[in-house]
Amino acid sequence: MGFVKPAPEVMPPAELLALPLQQRIRVLTTAWVTQGFNTPRMLHVVYILKMLGLYFAVGLAITAWTTGHVAFGDPSTWFDNVVVYQKLAVWLMLLEVIGLGGAFGPLCGHFTPMLGNIRYWLRPGTIRMAPWGRRVPLTGGDERTVADVLLYVAVLASLVYPLLVHADPVALVPSGTGPQELIPPLAFVPILVTMPLMGLRDKVVFLAARSEQYLPIMLFSATLGAIALRDGASAGDFVDLVVAFKIIICVVWIGAGVSKIGDHFMNVVPPMVSNSPGQLDVIKRLHYRGAPDDLRPSRLAWFMAHVGGTTVEIIIPVVLLLTADDTIAMLGAIAMLIFHVFITSTFPLAVPLEWNVYFGYIAIVLWGGFGDGFAASTYNIGSFSRPLLLVPIFALLLFGPVLGNLRPDLVSFLPSMRQYAGNWASAVWAMKPGIEARLNELPLVENQVDQLQRMQPMPYDADTAEMTIQKALAWRSMHSQGRGLFSVLYARLDDIETRTVREGEFVCNAVLGWNFGDGHLHDERLVAAIQKRLNLAPGDLVVAYCESQATPWRTSRPQEYRVIDAALGVVERGSWDVRDCVREQPWLPNGPVPLTVSWTADGYRRPGSVVEGKDPVA
Repeated sequence: MGFVKPAPEVMPPAELLALPLQQRIRVLTTAWVTQGFNTPRMLHVVYILKMLGLYFAVGLAITAWTTGHVAFGDPSTWFDNVVVYQKLAVWLMLLEVIGLGGAFGPLCGHFTPMLGNIRYWLRPGTIRMAPWGRRVPLTGGDERTVADVLLYVAVLASLVYPLLVHADPVALVPSGTGPQELIPPLAFVPILVTMPLMGLRDKVVFLAARSEQYLPIMLFSATLGAIALRDGASAGDFVDLVVAFKIIICVVWIGAGVSKIGDHFMNVVPPMVSNSPGQLDVIKRLHYRGAPDDLRPSRLAWFMAHVGGTTVEIIIPVVLLLTADDTIAMLGAIAMLIFHVFITSTFPLAVPLEWNVYFGYIAIVLWGGFGDGFAASTYNIGSFSRPLLLVPIFALLLFGPVLGNLRPDLVSFLPSMRQYAGNWASAVWAMKPGIEARLNELPLVENQVDQLQRMQPMPYDADTAEMTIQKALAWRSMHSQGRGLFSVLYARLDDIETRTVREGEFVCNAVLGWNFGDGHLHDERLVAAIQKRLNLAPGDLVVAYCESQATPWRTSRPQEYRVIDAALGVVERGSWDVRDCVREQPWLPNGPVPLTVSWTADGYRRPGSVVEGKDPVA
């Protein structure tokens, strides 16, 4: 990588684009081994400054301004008060819903401007995605109204209020714990009302705010926090709130760890490490069996995935919830800090950098702070003063992960706690010539190839821009579901070489303003919304879509796919065996993996077929 310009590409863009799709994927995946997305290092500096400056420094400054015991100029106070946990959660949720968090910038498909979210959600007429529009009254339709914009503004105001309100002191805390403050519980009521309402109108905003993680913090702050601040509260009431906060973060860790069991996650680690700007090329290559010819994960990748990843995310949080030992608690917190620092250093696509900083930092606060002798380490499940209350707490927090693993079609991968597990609902879009340009007819939409050609200070030429966007296809093909999706395209589109092929997540970012790996946001519902506005002909836009694999640790379970034609709807359903996908190279040198077709629409013939009556699924 260069600092201002990308490193030289492996071959001239015009020559690459002249190759068949399968060969382009091979060139781009082998280049990804050491180059990753090949963004200039200057952009990584921008991300670092945003992460440490806008989020961490400004967040701590606001916390210091609105509290009595946190001083911006005294780092020792940054770890001794649980109000920091609350304030930084609110601040990060606000940044996420504005678009200055994980969805910001080129690594998330926003090249120019680098900001999506708020630009779309303050604009009537843009596309919205209601989760249950046919079932919940007053939520139907897919167009943003003035009322939606006002509700979004109310969400922003509801987050600003608890952020800027001054904290209240806790009257009674356990011996050895320093003075504590909490955000007034009533300050959380507005966001606990407006965000669910916003989610019913547009699930994109709800998910972008990372509500599955931050709303529980605010719910417990409003309920258990009110108990801890009431007249006559005991020291145990404050302990209960802290333990609830610990349970939230541990459920996120453990849920993510459980989701990494199976065949998917091992394929996530090598391309993620390859995108790290600070990692040596020799280390990157060690994560593959035999680059450039064999890009399947190596034994090192397996170790990093299932020991450094799965094991760490399950065992250490369980220990942290149970231990009352200062040393064990601090070692565990430091281990989780290192874990998040490593993830941050790889600059993964979708760049959840602030989220990783928050979780790593808060691990030290929750298990190493609050006063002399790491008083927080003694706050564990065993010290919860109302044991029966743990039942509804765990039930609330585990509902999404349990249902999401059993029925992934019903739950986004975010509430399912499958962050970066590799088991994602995903899609690849294939468009006839000229159709991608028509997406620009949608409000605020500009496809990424056009964005790159006007990006300052170094605009890309058309071929280089096209090559850059196709790297997202290479990234997808390096994951298990990518090999299945490309198998569907190769098997179902006779004219694949004439089409513009795009990673669905990038398209979603351009159309909706946000995506963080959730394929549910660009399935047949988004395709139908686009079709309603553009009136495309059959075959103009064909999408290969797959659902997350249910209970992925049961390796024999298939992964289901759908073929979506914008003009016709879903035209085929089927499945593939994930084990077939992970055995293949990203570019599928042996052809498509075997597909089992369960249903085909009557009379459907695959686009590009030149033989009348040709079997559509042969």
